[in-house]
Amino acid sequence: MTETYTIMKFSALLITAAVIATSCCSAKQVQDTAAQNTVNNTQVTEGKATVSHGKLIGTSQPIATIAETPKTPVTQEIKAPVVKAETAPNITLPTPTVVKIIEVEPTVDTSVLDHTELHKPFNTLLKNNVSSAGNVNYNGFKSNRKSLLAYIAALGKNLPEHSWTKNQKLAYWMNAYNAMTIDLILRNQPLSSIKDIKNPWDQRLWKLGEKYYNLDEIEHQILRKMGDARIHFGINCASFSCPPLLNEAFIPSKVDGQLNLVAKKFINDSSRNMISENNVEISNIFKWFSKDFKQNGSLIDFLNKFSEIKISEDAKVRYMDYNWALNK
Repeated sequence: MTETYTIMKFSALLITAAVIATSCCSAKQVQDTAAQNTVNNTQVTEGKATVSHGKLIGTSQPIATIAETPKTPVTQEIKAPVVKAETAPNITLPTPTVVKIIEVEPTVDTSVLDHTELHKPFNTLLKNNVSSAGNVNYNGFKSNRKSLLAYIAALGKNLPEHSWTKNQKLAYWMNAYNAMTIDLILRNQPLSSIKDIKNPWDQRLWKLGEKYYNLDEIEHQILRKMGDARIHFGINCASFSCPPLLNEAFIPSKVDGQLNLVAKKFINDSSRNMISENNVEISNIFKWFSKDFKQNGSLIDFLNKFSEIKISEDAKVRYMDYNWALNK
């Protein structure tokens, strides 16, 4: 009885060991082992014991072979490891800040520049060499040409800035024009007319800042664009029929009054304009620059602002011949 129990216990251990070994094999080994162990009605005989289909049926001989009931092949499914894709972090970009660029004119304190002092040397030259009637003593200017050139050089070092007032710019450019015209005559003496000079208004002879200027540019590209027709009475072309040269420099603080003075003086000068109620015979200046004089009405409207005689709107207008003789 004890021997039979031992054999049965030993058989159970063997069966358990086989099952454990089978579970530890890979999928392919399990399949191969299962195929090889498919045996029907196999008996195991070892010593005096006989086992059939896992049951003890005899004890005549020692155990030599263990017979197993056919088993269904076990297929172990090998799954590839699941790798989770990393999701890109949800990053919220900040909204770009829009920077608005505002252009600001330079806030230069123009009080640093004394405009009266700037034009004082030219004022002295004009008072000493120009009569109240506008006749110019070119020989006197020639004797003081160094002072004239020094004044033009001072203008070159103090070119108008954006922060300057309109009156400051008007005074600057009209004085510059007149000083350069006088210097042009001195450079080309002797002569009887400015028109004896080849292209007198196109010559770039004077440096202001980093640029050389001519008379034409100052008149047409700068002064006329400032929108004040009275500048035509303030600048002088060194000729008799031109508005007389004022015998003082233009100063910002009184340039408006100075322009009214030269306009009234020129329009009522009978040697340059002949005016009556119904007929006017006037300077060609009013013809050449008619657009400037008609900005705020008709030519007659402009003349009536300064004329001592009231001109009719229906007055006949003619233009006088221009005298280019030197204004000496």
